[in-house]
Amino acid sequence: MRAWPTTRPRRAPRRRCSRRVSASSPARATRRSSSCAPRGPPAVPRSASRSRPGAICCACSRVCRRRPTPSPCSPTDGRRVTDVPAPTADADHPEVTVIDTREEYLVAVDALAHGFGPYAVDAERASGFRYSQRAYLIQVFRRGAGVFLFDPPAIGDFHELSDLMDGEEWILHAASQDLACLREVGLDPDEVFDTELGARLAGLPRVGLATVVEELLGIHLAKAHSAADWSTRPLPQGWLVYAALDVELLPDLRDRIAELLHEAGKDEIARQEFAAVLEKTTPVRQEPWRRLSGMHALRSPRQLAVARALWTARDALAQELDTAPGRLVPDLSLVAVARAQPTSKRDLAALKEFTGRASRRELDRWWAAVEAGMADPEPPSMRGTGDGVPVPRLWAEKNPEADRRLKRARAAITTRAEELSIPVENMLTPDTLRRVAWAPPAETTAETIGDALTAHGARPWQVQQLAGLIADAFVEARQADTGTPAEA
Repeated sequence: MRAWPTTRPRRAPRRRCSRRVSASSPARATRRSSSCAPRGPPAVPRSASRSRPGAICCACSRVCRRRPTPSPCSPTDGRRVTDVPAPTADADHPEVTVIDTREEYLVAVDALAHGFGPYAVDAERASGFRYSQRAYLIQVFRRGAGVFLFDPPAIGDFHELSDLMDGEEWILHAASQDLACLREVGLDPDEVFDTELGARLAGLPRVGLATVVEELLGIHLAKAHSAADWSTRPLPQGWLVYAALDVELLPDLRDRIAELLHEAGKDEIARQEFAAVLEKTTPVRQEPWRRLSGMHALRSPRQLAVARALWTARDALAQELDTAPGRLVPDLSLVAVARAQPTSKRDLAALKEFTGRASRRELDRWWAAVEAGMADPEPPSMRGTGDGVPVPRLWAEKNPEADRRLKRARAAITTRAEELSIPVENMLTPDTLRRVAWAPPAETTAETIGDALTAHGARPWQVQQLAGLIADAFVEARQADTGTPAEA
């Protein structure tokens, strides 16, 4: 099986850039956070040996790594955040700044054009703080160019960077989390190497970025700002160093994971899974208000109607203010109101479970929602408008044979997952298995099961590995139901 291609053969000519970067330019961020690797084949397996195990990689610590040779056309001095010595009592950590003007952005794009190899990309959002899931910081690293931290709201149009990266491989960790916000600003990869997904397929037990970097590269990442409010301006220095580290080590990590996948004969599996990441779209949730925390406490359609009206009112306000809904009024507060069904605005204000910074400030809004829910002529049903496949806990009562099919198929898939050292959730999505088990083909064969799996989005490698196993499991379930042998 063909190995993963090396990430280093395509290198731009070593010519000096015509543009110069001033000391005050945000591109100066890369002065302290860039890497340029020497010519030659990848030597990723040795990267761990160049760093002593457990070495700290953060703004206040030293990492023992060989200093790379910078490209003469890079606006950097060849150092990365991971190369900078630990600050003394008289020195601050290395300064990292953000590119937030069109002029500096174009200088950065020019510098990236003179790098080589794939692009390591990450994005930081303000989940839990803002309503929108837009990117508030985009980090890009390329060997021979360095790390560039972009401010998307300030820059706006990214078409020059998109054109530059078009057709090249992008390296992301947990790509599915960032693709939507990257696409929102026009950055849409044609090819990805997902280091988180690759680590899963390679059989690593834990796949968080810090864990995988320490396991494979021998570097300890001090992670502290993943849940920060990245819409904050100006961004603190510690956050920017954290952001640079999120992409700086991805090329080394990508090469090491690619090596593990090749050694395990999983190159093609990884290719298919990475391609599937790009094809996935986030489905529009039906009745999203039913995802309120604590909904199980509501026992009547009228209570559900009030909860729905409150959720709708909160969502509209959150969108208007660009604030995370839970920061206005928590889910449990809305559910408490729906359960209590207050009969007046005063009763609503007196409800001690009704909390949140907008609970009293927007009291008129919430009371109007309560009245609308109480007067709703068509309250929602206690069960959602699903897609016809009930939750598995109801299968034994509703469809005992389907329940047996599901359980036997799950057991067979779990065994195969252990044999391949692939997490069972990556072998086949639970939703796909449930749909096929609930409504299987009329004729149970490996071919018909394979067709059903494909129709629900299974990749070719999954069909090859599982169609026969699932068909056998379904036949065994039918035999158990009838007590007599069934035709295969």
